[in-house]
Parts: sequence; C-alpha cells; structure tokens
Amino acid sequence: MRPVELQGWTQPAYSPAVNRLLGRRPAHFIDNEWVESTGNAQIEVIDPSTSKIIGHIADATAEDIDRAVRAARAAFDDGRWSGLPPIRREAAINRLADLIEANADEFAELEAIDNGKPRAMAAAVDVPGTVAQLRYMAGWATKISGEVVDPLSAPTGAFHGYVRREPIGVAGQIIPWNFPLLMAALKIAPALAAGCTLVLKPAEQTSLTALRLADMVLEAGFPAGVVNVVTGDGRIAGDALVRHPLVDKIAFTGSTEVGKIINRTATDTLKRVTLELGGKSPVIVMPDVELESAAAGAAGAIFFNAGQVCVAGSRLFAHRDIYDRFLDGVVDASKAWTPRPSLDPTARMGPVVSREQHERVLRYIDEGRRAGATVMTGGDAPAAEGYYLNPTVLADVNPQMSVVREEIFGPVVVVQRFDDLDEVAAAANDTAFGLGASIWTRDLSVMHRLAAKVRAGTVWGNCHGVLDAALPFGGYKQSGVGREQARQGLEAYTELKSVIIQL
Repeated sequence: MRPVELQGWTQPAYSPAVNRLLGRRPAHFIDNEWVESTGNAQIEVIDPSTSKIIGHIADATAEDIDRAVRAARAAFDDGRWSGLPPIRREAAINRLADLIEANADEFAELEAIDNGKPRAMAAAVDVPGTVAQLRYMAGWATKISGEVVDPLSAPTGAFHGYVRREPIGVAGQIIPWNFPLLMAALKIAPALAAGCTLVLKPAEQTSLTALRLADMVLEAGFPAGVVNVVTGDGRIAGDALVRHPLVDKIAFTGSTEVGKIINRTATDTLKRVTLELGGKSPVIVMPDVELESAAAGAAGAIFFNAGQVCVAGSRLFAHRDIYDRFLDGVVDASKAWTPRPSLDPTARMGPVVSREQHERVLRYIDEGRRAGATVMTGGDAPAAEGYYLNPTVLADVNPQMSVVREEIFGPVVVVQRFDDLDEVAAAANDTAFGLGASIWTRDLSVMHRLAAKVRAGTVWGNCHGVLDAALPFGGYKQSGVGREQARQGLEAYTELKSVIIQL
C-alpha cells in the first residue's frame, strides 16, 4: 500500500511483507492446514488510521467452528500434545516465542495497521509482552505437579492417596481487539503449557496478527490440531464456540455485557469459564506527589492505547489541596498525546479501532457535556480521515453521570476532588467494576492503607497499568471471573483428580 494523505497527515507505506500478508486468500487455520470457510461471507479489514479497506478475512460459520473443535478434540484425546514429555511442550512453546521475536518488526507493523496503535508502542509493549507470556508459561510445562495426601480416617499405610493436576481438555478462547497479539499469547500460552488443545477466535476487527501467529505455530512444529485459529463474527463464530459440547473451557476477554452472555451460555454444559472484563479504574493522587511527573503518569494511564485498555485510569481523584494545579497539569500533559497515524514514527497515540468505537466515545462525551461536565481539553475529533479522537479531560462531574459510571474505552478521563482517605476509598469503590486502581503518594503508610481498602484485582503504586506474566491478573465484581497470568493462570487450564488406592 502506498502512502495515504490525511489532510496534511500521511500514513506511511506498508512494507512488502505486510502487503503480501494482506493479499493472502482468506482462510482459517485448522488441523495445521489453511482451509477455506464453508460459507462465502468475508469481513473487511480496515486501517483505522485511514478508514480504508485494506483486505478481508474469512467469516466463520458454525460448521467451521465445529471442524476446528473436532480437530482440537482429536488432538487432545489421542495425547499427541498432552502425552508429550513436558520438556518437549516447553521447547515447542519457546520455539514459538523465538519465531515471534525473530519477526518482531513485522508483527509490530501488522498490529499497528490493524488496530491503530502506534507501531513504536506495539514494538515496545505488545510484541515483547507476547514473547514474555510465552516464555514464562513455557517454564510451567515442566513444573506442574500434584501432591501425596494421607487419608485422615485410615491407618498409616492402609491407603495411598494422591492428587493429580491434569489438563482440562479443549479450550475455546475469544480475544479482544485492543491488544490482539498479546491477548492471544495470554490465552494460548497457559493452555499449551498445561497440555490443552485449543481453538482461538480473534476479534473480527483485528485478526491479522492471530493469523500470522498461526504461521509461526506451523513453523514451530506443533502437532496438527493443537492450535486452531478461526476468524469470524462473535455472534456466529463466538457463540458456536461457547455452545460446542466438545469444548471443556471458555476463556474470554472483552466487555462485561458480552462476558455475561458467555457465562450464561456456558452454564448449559457447565464449561469452566475464565472472564476478564471491563473496568473503570480509579487513579488516586495524594497532595504530597511531585505534580508534574504525577500528572504525566495520570495522563499516560488514560491516553495510552487511546484509552482502549481494560485498566485505563478513567476516573481521576485529586486531593482538594492540589486539585486545580493537578488538573492543569493533566491538561498540559495531554498535549503530548495528540493522535497521529499508526505508522508515523512520531506517534504516541493513534486512532481508536473502528468507526463504531469512534462514535461511541463521542456520544459519551456529548452525554457528559449535556449533564454538566466541563470539557477542559479535547472533546472532539481532528479534521482528518481515520478514527482519531483528541485526548479529553472532563471536570465538574458527579457520580451519577454516565461518563463517571460507565466504561467508555476511549481517551476520556473524568477528574474529581476528595478530602480524606475514607472518602476517596468509598468513591473509588462506588462502581460495578474492580479491575485496577493506582495510588500516587510518597507516604508508604497511605499507600498500603488505601491498597487494602480499594476493591480491585490489581493496585499500582506511583505507576499505572504495569502488568507482568509472573503476577495474577483479573478483577473483582463485574470485572471478571478467575485470574490469568502467573501460576493461577496456568491452573485455570487444569482439573484436579484425587486417587485413593487401598494397599
């Protein structure tokens, strides 16, 4: 693709490698083969930086999902993956990580084009994070263990009791559009390490890196049927995957509304479910902070990835003593997040992912304005093609406003003042969500006291949104069910079996 002019902005030309990928015939990756869909429908691939159609992907039918699930089922049941020596599973996952790292530039460009995030950000965050998830979980493949337990009601030596931890079976995995490659790794890495087989359905808006990941799966030498990638609309393909009777577990990351539907549907067959859902994360700033750096941190907490982050710091609470100065600081810091095309080397924030998301965010801003919120900066879209939004700071808000209560998933932050710890803890917890929160202070006593009070799955101190594969991640309340990453993320793909043998 040649450079696209955007009323003074230019989306640089795509690389030859990416152009070749975009020109491939739409297909699913099933049983280590690229196969055409049983239907004729396709989904347009749109570059959010230009709003132009740049390719197509296959739109799966229920029959396509069934084929993929049956391939995964056969691969699990015959033990071609779960029966391998754990060190061979570890080696295969590490080979996959090595291949992604070797093709890091291509993955970063592809992610930027498909999602709209700056290529530099994808190269610094998404691709290394993907590699880290795979390598971390690869190590767990050789460390899964059970335990020996003496039955309490029998004489010593009369019975031999032990507990096995076994792979759960076939996993159906549905990932979101905000971090497509990283979310794919977050799902497949623990499943593979545990010995499961899987069907991955990427978001229909951003499937390109998942399809390229399938190429790497083939090159890494995974047995047929272990990893299957099927693209398509969630209402058809996703629903068929959740309902399929041969799927043992569903892992979903996305909106709370869709997560509730999946949870209800999975109940019909009592599938195991992991859900990582929405958030409305508080950022609490105490009066002892260094204002400039804390304001820059608060701006990054919401404007990173154009606010399309489940843990985005979308509710900012500044202590009354510094409220006015801190608000000015955040407004000033927002200037560094002016959106640019995703392949622009100077870009720090790109467009949002789609026209639908663009309209959704603007609608929320309008609702906030009508309800009495003051737009301190932003609140509009640049006069350019593509789905750009200016970083937006809203003041004079109250807890009843939709911009305060509901997840916007865009570059919009609401700023409120507080007086004491109990007050701000209550305000931070006054939400249906509980995914993340951050506390900014030099006082360690305040830090720990607030961290204990805030009901969220992750609490950061003097930073925001820092995730690590070795730490569990998930939410309280309507932000999800279960945990991903760390040992807990691996164990979510296992079942426990008690064995009692009379001697």
